[in-house]
Amino acid sequence: MDGILAGILEFQYVASREGSDRRKTENMKSKQKTKNMVLLALFGCIEIVLMLTPLGYIPIGPVRATTLHIPVILAGVLMGPKAGSAIGLIFGISSVIVNTLTPTVTSFVFSPFYSVGEFHGGLASLIIAIGPRVLLGWLAGVLFTLLMKTTKKINVSLILAALISTLTHTALVMLGIYVFFGSAYAAVKGVALSGLAALLLGVVMTNGLLEMAIGAVIVLAVGRALLPLTKGKMKKPAGE
Repeated sequence: MDGILAGILEFQYVASREGSDRRKTENMKSKQKTKNMVLLALFGCIEIVLMLTPLGYIPIGPVRATTLHIPVILAGVLMGPKAGSAIGLIFGISSVIVNTLTPTVTSFVFSPFYSVGEFHGGLASLIIAIGPRVLLGWLAGVLFTLLMKTTKKINVSLILAALISTLTHTALVMLGIYVFFGSAYAAVKGVALSGLAALLLGVVMTNGLLEMAIGAVIVLAVGRALLPLTKGKMKKPAGE
């Protein structure tokens, strides 16, 4: 009888502990979800503020360098590919809006609502403006996860994720311009179609490198500060 009673009490104790652990896990997941939602909203607001101020699009000659890629990358590395893609979508939509309301001579490649003479934007404009930006956030999240698994170094993972995703984003935008608007873009820029590839490569090597450098520095600084909020306490690797 005593053995049966002891067994019942032990079962109740184990069940109680399991229930308590389950509630703690659920509470932790709920708190983490709330933190991620707050951060996602914050990055979305930052993206909109950058769009509405000169800090978002910096004119360099007839083109614009951008800082809007930075919140996209941060969302990706901190909260994963889906969150990065969501902020990337805001980036893409902002590009359409800015190039519609405050256009430059080449804005038709980013806005279906703008034209220069005989050259008009269209569906391809939306693909160029939005596609690479959504992919930017997704790629940043995937790269950071893979780099952390392989290098085990937070700083290296943040920097490489920022550099590679930014370069890929810039290259895809230039590739989209070449494929969909090659002749029109060359015409408004006053260059022969045969020289367009070199022109676009020059943009990658100027705007792209500038955006890569700025992005890597800010992603490293902000990412290190915010990672504990989204990933929990991460063990600092030796040498970092």
